[in-house]
Amino acid sequence: MNDPFKQAEPPRKVLVAGEDAEGRLDAWLTATLKGDFSRSRIKSLIEQGAVLLRGAVCTEPKKKVQPGDRVEIVLPEPEDPVPQGENIPLDVLYEDADLIVISKPAGLVVHPGAGNWTGTLVNALIYHCGDSLSGIGGVRRPGIVHRLDKDTSGVLVAAKNDAAHRHLAAQFADHGRTGQLERAYKAVVWGRPKQLRGTIDAPLGRAGDRTKRAVKHEDSIDAREAVTHYEVLKRFFERPDATALASLIECQLETGRTHQIRVHMAHIGCPLVGDPDYSAGFRTKANLLPEPAKTVVKAFHRQALHAYLLAFEHPRTGEVMEFEAPLPADMQELVDALEQGHQGA
Repeated sequence: MNDPFKQAEPPRKVLVAGEDAEGRLDAWLTATLKGDFSRSRIKSLIEQGAVLLRGAVCTEPKKKVQPGDRVEIVLPEPEDPVPQGENIPLDVLYEDADLIVISKPAGLVVHPGAGNWTGTLVNALIYHCGDSLSGIGGVRRPGIVHRLDKDTSGVLVAAKNDAAHRHLAAQFADHGRTGQLERAYKAVVWGRPKQLRGTIDAPLGRAGDRTKRAVKHEDSIDAREAVTHYEVLKRFFERPDATALASLIECQLETGRTHQIRVHMAHIGCPLVGDPDYSAGFRTKANLLPEPAKTVVKAFHRQALHAYLLAFEHPRTGEVMEFEAPLPADMQELVDALEQGHQGA
């Protein structure tokens, strides 16, 4: 007799590697399942023990697949694509009936997506704002008119009704060329730009990885205009030849492309300290620093980028509003350590 209270076994999918099978398990499964799951999701499932290779649980995504291998994967329950409100603390800088301005901490994803269906800024905004949040951004992005990378901190504005959303979105689409929109960032970079003040005008497009960007020739099919203005604020460990080991810079965006500052600074040879995607070749530079800067830099595991200033025209009153957020504790510690080491050098 069937037990009605017995929990059903989760569904499994059994696959057999063909004669041409080769490469990593996570890559092979991603290709074989033909887009049902992202590679990062597959990797996560493997690490959680949801995949059997040759009859045994395999938790190594890089394990090699051989022709004839039997692979079983426990299929996860579908994830809810509609975000729910979550009681996540928000650092609110300003709020009225039309909009809310917050200082986003590093580590907080802005909107739900593959691998991040919960714990996002959108979940926090739904909880905080309730039904007043604008729905024009779509089910997964209510109220969102612009975003910051997960590990970038700083000022961000969200709309609380559709009229405000349209007005703010138009300002961001215009990039401040004809209006009052202004976005400024502070970043700690390796080295020092050749010029203390300048403009980087270099189109961006997709790199090999779908999440990364690269400078592209303007004739490339996916090239999009990208312009960043920068100014060097401080130089650390400057040498007689006018080079420096690191610098604190301010960047102002004339366009707002994905990873724009991170890619542009790497393009001129000054990638952001801690950037996991665009400064891998500079990690050993920390060994050139004296203590405590050396230890602090090595422990800094995100891009050293903070959106410290945002100015825009209020969608209802027309008033120009400007908000600033001081450097978060981790970036301030980084700057202080570099400054202290510089003075003692």
